Amino acid sequence: MSVSRQKKVYLPTATRKNQYITIGFPLTDEYLNAYSDLETCYDEFSKLVYQLAEKQELYNVHVVTTDKLPMVRYHSEAYCLTTDEQLRFFYNPAHHEANRLHSVAGFRARKLRIVFLATGNDLRSNSAEFHSHVKKFIAELKPLLPVKNVPIKVRDHQHISYDFFAKAKGLKETYGYKLRAVDSRYHRRHCELPENVSTLNYVTINIPVDRRIKKQLLANDTTDFTSVYKKVCDKFIEATKSKQLNRVAVVANGKIPLVRNSKYEQLTSTNEFQMVGFDPHAESPEPICHWDANKLVDVFRFVIVAGKSDETDEGYGRFMNQVEEAIRVFTNEFDIDKEHADVILRFHQHISYKA
Repeated sequence: MSVSRQKKVYLPTATRKNQYITIGFPLTDEYLNAYSDLETCYDEFSKLVYQLAEKQELYNVHVVTTDKLPMVRYHSEAYCLTTDEQLRFFYNPAHHEANRLHSVAGFRARKLRIVFLATGNDLRSNSAEFHSHVKKFIAELKPLLPVKNVPIKVRDHQHISYDFFAKAKGLKETYGYKLRAVDSRYHRRHCELPENVSTLNYVTINIPVDRRIKKQLLANDTTDFTSVYKKVCDKFIEATKSKQLNRVAVVANGKIPLVRNSKYEQLTSTNEFQMVGFDPHAESPEPICHWDANKLVDVFRFVIVAGKSDETDEGYGRFMNQVEEAIRVFTNEFDIDKEHADVILRFHQHISYKA
């Protein structure tokens, strides 16, 4: 059986797993008028959140009133970085717990947002239970809010990440994953979801532009990088098409790709995020390429989105094998220092719905 036909994908045992769930609703005048001032609103809301979260055994909970987008990554130390548009959480799910309000004095948020970071050791096995706890939290929170029937949006983010060249660094051990769809896993664990769930499954790949790649791609006096980016895009599209992967994007403008379902969401890029929209039901969309010809980026960022045809009862193992084959073909075109460069693959599984 060819690798691309296998139902499991074998990933390094050092693979990292993350899960976090965000819920949010608009901070309207009606809601704010229930409090004496903005700070009181934030403080009382956060206290209520922590109290209910404790009851549901949710131990790493953040209230965000800055309208910044949460991004979550694994790290051995727990800390939070903020930019103009992002709130980046770094933590180890096995060890770190927190209750924290992220606010700016005098700033009125468009939305009140809660971020639940999964804790424990077996995040993927316990993902349905974690989601069930958040559902119970929402059910308890709603009647206690000063405004009834607020429109709450739930987003469940799960990803597993690993170094594509782990074997070249001596990490030989692997583990087989079927990568089942979230709704299928949840149904088996009796965590039922509403019918109108939006799902998105995709892979991001980051390739650092180090000295060896610069030496291969650039002439000494290059100031217009159009030909460099076009070559990278063409090679990537060629490699992915050869493995029947048709929903792809390349981002080389210094922004972080933010993947959304274009069928349901309005897409507007910002200074830090490049919105990339895909409809998983569309069979052969045009490749998406964004670059800035005036500067050379530090990282080439790539996206490969799974379509409905890539989902099987067994999961996305076959899709990930196709992705790995395509990335192997693509990276062989470049002089990458496999023993030292971190080429991170991240398989994302997102669901969202209105609670």
